Amino acid sequence: MIILWICFGLLAVAAGFDLHSRLIPHTVTALVFILGLVATAFGWNGLSWMAMILGVLLGFTLGLGLYQLGGLAGGDVKLIACLGAVLGWRSELAVLFYVALFGGLLALVARWRKQTEYPYAPAIALGLLAYIVREYWR
Repeated sequence: MIILWICFGLLAVAAGFDLHSRLIPHTVTALVFILGLVATAFGWNGLSWMAMILGVLLGFTLGLGLYQLGGLAGGDVKLIACLGAVLGWRSELAVLFYVALFGGLLALVARWRKQTEYPYAPAIALGLLAYIVREYWR
């Protein structure tokens, strides 16, 4: 579970950058990916290499689809894909459900504020936080 909290900390940093400058540093995204690689290599996240790879592919594929529809920026796609390295494909699906819920709330706030664009990294971070909280109550 500590791996998820470390990952959440990195996502919170990404969210802060996204809110401030609308950019997610490559360093933060790379650290999330490296965390997934190290956690899988040492068995800290309980994932097989195949589950990790499928998590990255799932995150990238879904993120790229939303990017092509204009719903995400490139940094968001990379962050979601790297998150799949930490979570694996099954947990990635659960987290993306929460990300979609928080993204919808952010979209409503942006619409209320008459904004056409808004940072999405906060929704990604909040989605992981919701998943972590759900896992504690399970």
